[in-house]
Amino acid sequence: MAGRGVEPSGHWLMLLAGVALAGCALTLDGFVKNVVGETGPQRGGGDPASWLEPVRRSGPVLDLTGDKPAGARPKARTVALTFDDGPDPDWTPLVLDALKKHGAKATFFTVGSKIAAHPELARRIVAEGHEIGNHTYTHPDLSAVPAWRAELELNLTQKALAGATGLHTMLARPPYSSTPDAITGEQWDTLAMLGREGYLIALADLDTEDWSRPGAAGIARAAFPRGGRGAVVMMHDSGGDRAQTVEAVGRLLDRLDRAGYRAETLTSALGMPSAHRPAAQPERIAGAALGLAQRAANAFTDALWWVLFATGVLTLARLLLLVVLARVHARRSRGPGPALTWERPPGVSVIVPAYNEEAGIAATVRSLVATAYPGPVEVLVVDDGSTDRTAEAAAGPRLPGVRVIRQDNAGKAAALNTGIRHARHEFLVMVDGDTVFEPDTIGHLVRRLADPRVGAVSGNTKVGNRRGLIGRWQHVEYVIGFNLDRRAFELLDCMPTVPGAIGAFRRGALVGLGGVSTDTLAEDTDLTMALCRAGWRVVYEERALAWTEAPATLGQLWRQRYRWCYGTMQAMWKHRRALAEPGPFGRRCLGYLALFHVLLPLLAPVVDLMAVYHTAVGDPLPAVAVWAGFVVVQAAAGWYALRLDRERVSALWVLPLQQLVYRQLMYLVVFQSVATALLGVRLRWHTVRRQGTFAAP
Repeated sequence: MAGRGVEPSGHWLMLLAGVALAGCALTLDGFVKNVVGETGPQRGGGDPASWLEPVRRSGPVLDLTGDKPAGARPKARTVALTFDDGPDPDWTPLVLDALKKHGAKATFFTVGSKIAAHPELARRIVAEGHEIGNHTYTHPDLSAVPAWRAELELNLTQKALAGATGLHTMLARPPYSSTPDAITGEQWDTLAMLGREGYLIALADLDTEDWSRPGAAGIARAAFPRGGRGAVVMMHDSGGDRAQTVEAVGRLLDRLDRAGYRAETLTSALGMPSAHRPAAQPERIAGAALGLAQRAANAFTDALWWVLFATGVLTLARLLLLVVLARVHARRSRGPGPALTWERPPGVSVIVPAYNEEAGIAATVRSLVATAYPGPVEVLVVDDGSTDRTAEAAAGPRLPGVRVIRQDNAGKAAALNTGIRHARHEFLVMVDGDTVFEPDTIGHLVRRLADPRVGAVSGNTKVGNRRGLIGRWQHVEYVIGFNLDRRAFELLDCMPTVPGAIGAFRRGALVGLGGVSTDTLAEDTDLTMALCRAGWRVVYEERALAWTEAPATLGQLWRQRYRWCYGTMQAMWKHRRALAEPGPFGRRCLGYLALFHVLLPLLAPVVDLMAVYHTAVGDPLPAVAVWAGFVVVQAAAGWYALRLDRERVSALWVLPLQQLVYRQLMYLVVFQSVATALLGVRLRWHTVRRQGTFAAP
């Protein structure tokens, strides 16, 4: 992770490609599961048309490929058992077993998407001498969909069949069809289209309506032909619980045997050649690819559901844990504090690393000099090679106890080390050049250092420029996402970061570490992790307030968070051996950061993706309800966090919009940071352009 180079850019193309592939996978899976496009039985399809009476009398099997409609019936004492809507992994094998036991043959009008999902069942149907017909790819009512969709349904089924068995079929049965006397005018148009496509259309003489589950005896009774006539019998081997149908097949075949009937495939019952035709090699390849794509899309969608579930559970569990721990921390911190162990207040050196902070450095220095802390305080402003008038602005007021130290640009960590070397006192306070302190802030920080086990204290950072929408978003994030976390981290003894905006340190602890490391961009996180690994306690002081100037534009916010996120990953990698060290820090801190600051942000877009998916192709109400539920839970946690920080809860009005815009921006920051880390690119320290929020008018 220490390599150098330009920031990566090709990964954005990879991200777009991944989003496109995910969209295609969801669309395909939605199409297969009948949530994309117009599907389902047509309502109010009309009454059977009287002018079709000659067609109905001609038989249940129609040939509409010629100039005149022609029909056919099975031979006497011959039954063509047909099964719709399969193949089904639960019921089709049982139906095949029953047929095999009686030496009977049947015709299966299969759904193409189910062939693609279970090609082995299609191969078994063919291998055992049965026949396959086309029942469309997703089982729509063909009379209720556009012509292009109907043709697509038929063609995709042929491809799926070719990929699974190497065959095409000349038989077709439109979904929601029944016996010839039920044909409506709208359905006739569909049948005519099937004829133009070259299909032999199979309706039924006897529709058992087994889907209504009238009982095995009732199904067998409805399937038995009368008067020795041949018949086409319609049953189903999929679409629900088919236990009654499986039992009815055995009963029916026993009765047919006793009555001298034969159960044959549909074409055999008609005295015709098989409906199967060899598929060309390109069709077989295309069909195999279609099946693979559908199974992959289904697995991908299932995985997204599990990711969505896991993300939701972890997010809710995290919020609940943070709220509980924050409540415990608040009760403890607001009790009597530790008594001072020194005879007089110790001296404090405040170090302000600054690079191009001309706009706000004077306000920072004034706030530090105006401290109410009773002990000696010196302020060291380390100008890290600024190209503006940062040094002049810091020295201009000529305030007592302020020293300005200039050095060539070497980065923030180097500037802090310069300040440490020049500091006169044991207790060090580090503050960014865009931050102002409350008069009692230094005192609150130093109070916690009275405990000799404490090596560092994190203060409570507040957003000063919170009037705009971006500022309000960051204000809510600081209170909920940063300060609430730090309360829990102190109790769990796994503080990952004392922020650069406000932190107090024991000089001896820093010297023992060799100063502030220059290995990462997140020098504050790196330093805090090193202190924890060295056995020092790191605590959070909610009363030590610091007001910082947050980025005012999305571009500035991006640059800041990109550096933060990337630097944190650097620090995590640097301190990875802490996982194997005794003590809670490594496992708790690094595990928490890896899960909630890296992995879940990368996976969290699944929530948005699935919400958009269901809004676009299904009932949007569940997606909206889940999203609203997350917002409500986060608002509840935010309400409590704001109350703890004594902030106005009215700030929560930006939370819904934050979930729609700001959250996605943070996901992209994590994605960019991960790409940068994996490619080994190294960024350099730079500051956000300041507006001078705290400058005197």
